[in-house]
Amino acid sequence: MINQVTLVGRLTKDPEIHYTLEGKSVLNIILALNRPYRNQFGEFITDFIQCTLWNKAAENTAKYCTKGSIVGIVGRLQTRYYENKEGRKVFITEVIADTIKFLNRRRIENSMLEEIEQDG
Repeated sequence: MINQVTLVGRLTKDPEIHYTLEGKSVLNIILALNRPYRNQFGEFITDFIQCTLWNKAAENTAKYCTKGSIVGIVGRLQTRYYENKEGRKVFITEVIADTIKFLNRRRIENSMLEEIEQDG
């Protein structure tokens, strides 16, 4: 069976990294993706996709990306659920990222350059 998703979109907010009790880094982001057509008012419809990144991918994304950064993600769809306060199951569908590519080259290179200059 195949479960693979490829997305290119913009981060909806600045990434905030978190850590599990075991010390693993995890980052939950939401990607905004425009649909390839316009609605009856001539506007693009935007989908907001929840994605989860782990370990080095999470750390690098938090370090080099900000709200509006364009990223490409390859991963897999995963569903989970929890029970809310009313006892109802709430289902969540998200993309678990296997790889991420930063597509704002200029911003990343400038960030790396600034980091190198600060260290040197």
